[in-house]
Amino acid sequence: MAELKKGARITGGDRTKLAADLKRKYSSGSSIRFLAAETGRSYGFVHRMLSEAGVQLRGRGGATRGKKS
Repeated sequence: MAELKKGARITGGDRTKLAADLKRKYSSGSSIRFLAAETGRSYGFVHRMLSEAGVQLRGRGGATRGKKS
């Protein structure tokens, strides 16, 4: 994906295309932070685009604590 000009307004077909691309990559396992770095956009922008695209966002990562057996 070509890096977008920082802060450039993305509308219409470009926005739809970007949302579909972000959705596909996020669904394939990429993180929001990775996608933000890849596109040169903020975490909030990518998060908003994914939400607008109807993506079910994953929970936060990291180690989870379970009961010790």
